[in-house]
Amino acid sequence: MRTIARLDIKNDFVIKGINFEGLRKIGKPVELSAKYYAEGVDELLLMDSVATLYSRENLFDIIKKITENIFIPVCVGGGIRSLKDIEMALNSGADKVAINSAIVNDISLLESARKNFGASNLVVSIEVKKNSNNWEIYVNNGRDKTEKSLLDWMNQIQEVGCGEILITSIDSDGTKKGLNIDLLSYVKNIKTSVPLIFSGGIGRIEHISEFIKIFPNEALAIGSAFHYDLIQIKEIKKLYDEKNNNS
Repeated sequence: MRTIARLDIKNDFVIKGINFEGLRKIGKPVELSAKYYAEGVDELLLMDSVATLYSRENLFDIIKKITENIFIPVCVGGGIRSLKDIEMALNSGADKVAINSAIVNDISLLESARKNFGASNLVVSIEVKKNSNNWEIYVNNGRDKTEKSLLDWMNQIQEVGCGEILITSIDSDGTKKGLNIDLLSYVKNIKTSVPLIFSGGIGRIEHISEFIKIFPNEALAIGSAFHYDLIQIKEIKKLYDEKNNNS
């Protein structure tokens, strides 16, 4: 039960919006990373929100600064489109890379990346939204539909090989109203062979209690609730300890 601090980055700032829109500045990524590390977070997830449109060099410089004094796993995503991008991210200090759009466009990149860097370094990032009765994959920060179903896509990427799967609910992102329980229940029925990370909607400690009931051993990536001091990391640790002691 890992607790991951999610930092969505635009240029030199951590930003946050609702449903991937209405972005506002929160703070500096190096400072916030150090804060969450000191408070005991298990991992950091750094997502470059404009990397598909702009140069990624800036984020790699930020990663180098963050990892100088932080000794927990760091995953970086956003605009990773090639083996060279993956190599640069890992050489900058990241432990893992999260890839979405590039793999949706060409799944052979996932296979090549697995062969070159190992599955444990690869996180497939999934942005998902429910349309009618179908959970559909989106790309480019939730802007573009793909007509790929969540079930088919999860089966496909696991068959090719990855280390983890990050699932972000577009409808719940930034709302702080709770995780998308319908989505969690749906994913619960999908056969998975790799660890899962869920993101989108956490705003209160009660939301995490609800999550544990459905997924007692998976990870959460939390953004707004940490940025706005709605939940303390030590509260989550206490909750997990209580769960383990009662198991």
